[in-house]
Amino acid sequence: MSLLGLNLQLSIGTVVPSPVPLEIAQALQSVEVTQTDDGPSGFQLNFYADRSGPFSQDYPLLSSPLLQPFNRVLITVTLNGTPRVLMDGFITHQQLTPGTAAGGSTLVITGEDVSVMMDMIDIAFEYPAMDDAMIAAVVLAKYVAVGVLPEIIPTWKTVIRAPTDGAWQQQETDRKYLQKLAANNGYVFYVTPGPVALMNTAYWGPPTRTGTPQKALTVNMGPFSNVEKINFTYNALAVTGVFGLIQDPELNDDVPLLIEVSTRIPLSANPAILAQPLMRHSIFNSIVQDNQGYQRYMSTVEAYATAQSIADQSTDEVVTAEGELDALSYGDILDAHGLVGLRGAGYSYDGTYYVKSVTHTVSPQQYKQKFTLAREGLGSQSNEVQP
Repeated sequence: MSLLGLNLQLSIGTVVPSPVPLEIAQALQSVEVTQTDDGPSGFQLNFYADRSGPFSQDYPLLSSPLLQPFNRVLITVTLNGTPRVLMDGFITHQQLTPGTAAGGSTLVITGEDVSVMMDMIDIAFEYPAMDDAMIAAVVLAKYVAVGVLPEIIPTWKTVIRAPTDGAWQQQETDRKYLQKLAANNGYVFYVTPGPVALMNTAYWGPPTRTGTPQKALTVNMGPFSNVEKINFTYNALAVTGVFGLIQDPELNDDVPLLIEVSTRIPLSANPAILAQPLMRHSIFNSIVQDNQGYQRYMSTVEAYATAQSIADQSTDEVVTAEGELDALSYGDILDAHGLVGLRGAGYSYDGTYYVKSVTHTVSPQQYKQKFTLAREGLGSQSNEVQP
């Protein structure tokens, strides 16, 4: 599939993907890839699916061994000579819609990124004398052999249970467990493809707040604009403080707890958790239940770290921006999980944002990208953004 300055390559295989044959490439109508930080990324392939003749017993695409569940799919886009892997994943669903007229039948192939292979088997396992980052490293180590390289950011909450107190328990799939561990620390877990084919990075850490921003998004600047539409939302009820009493089992006493700040690196000039005159407050419960159903009290360190992660996460999407751009006009591919500068919207909403999700839609006519940006407050930290 090609547009001026753009080429899309679809590769599928049972073990190692290879470029699809001509009959599959010609039947392809469009490709959609969604990249996000709050779950697995996914893809959707839309095909024309007419039968080859009046006496054909089945649709040729359905009979193709390439479009069967759990075949591996590699989607690569080359824009202005630079290849970019958008998706490395596996087929999980088929949806056939027979048409009433010639050319009206469609076949939709849907799948998830390679992390779906971490979500196939419930695992019962113990992790003695380890904190959450150590556990994440152990869980991800088994996937290095299939090209998934871990990127783990240590937490400041180092909670290691003594052998006499038992061990942390896993009673679910690896992906669900990694997501749970991430959420407990105010972190995210996702897998990104590339930078080369059949290699992926499994990121376990906080949402990105540092690094070089991507090419700037420009709005309301006439011929210099590269965003087709965008809208902004400020949610004053998102910010949450945390308070309560911790019944520390080691001190055998109640310890007061109050969290009204965020440890996130701010992207805005006026973080809502500091600028708002009011914020919600949530009472903290330091009693937790393990996988065996036993209750225990958190230590002071564990409770404060857990409460802090609640406050941090509450600030992540105070300000959101949802928009759409044409990748050819933008002249680049906007990636999820990184930073991007935005200009032309005015002081309150200009500045640097975290790219929470991007949906790529590629067809023979166009390459569109829908995106969601997020940050913790209003105001730009600088008078200019990365061009």
